[in-house]
Amino acid sequence: MRILITAGPTREYIDDVRYLSNASSGRMGYALAQAALTQGHQVVLVSGPVDLKPPEGCEFHSVETTDEMRDASVAHFPDCDGVIAAAAVSDYKPRERVEGKLAKTGGPISIDMIETDDVLAQLGAAKGSRWVVGFALESQNARENALQKLRAKNCNWIVLNHPTAIGSLDNQIELIDDTGHPIMKWAGAKQDISNQLIQWLETNLPDSSRDLG
Repeated sequence: MRILITAGPTREYIDDVRYLSNASSGRMGYALAQAALTQGHQVVLVSGPVDLKPPEGCEFHSVETTDEMRDASVAHFPDCDGVIAAAAVSDYKPRERVEGKLAKTGGPISIDMIETDDVLAQLGAAKGSRWVVGFALESQNARENALQKLRAKNCNWIVLNHPTAIGSLDNQIELIDDTGHPIMKWAGAKQDISNQLIQWLETNLPDSSRDLG
């Protein structure tokens, strides 16, 4: 298979110096890329800024903003059999980026925020016979929110994890299908979980996806 994997955070700039982002390390996405390569698959890795070396043998695309991640993912998805969207994309961005550096005023300021484009939803809408695995990081009503995300973004499955996964070497995840029930649970090192997830996909892909070779 040829698999598109997204990883890491995105940045949304307030001005030319400051940005909004999150603490995603990218470890889960990079571990998935390594697992897929080790098991003989081709990998297109689209990554936000992280302190990790891309796995040897992958096709690597470095991005910074959510718009850049959207553009790179949408461009490469048609050449892939499926996508694992592990990136922690920023949900909001400033309506306008200030040129230069925003000066201190001595008082509070307000920044008008708007939603970023939904990368996973765009991939899900365009998937055709391809498969889509999304990630949901939830802190409350976790399974319910993950199921809503799966359905809204046309995913085949969604990986539910929790805020403790951010920056950690380990993770504890549930793989949820469109019934809303966890069909698999894995815990341990992110590399071990990634190996098991790739192996699971190899034997559980939709029949239409297998035709893609």
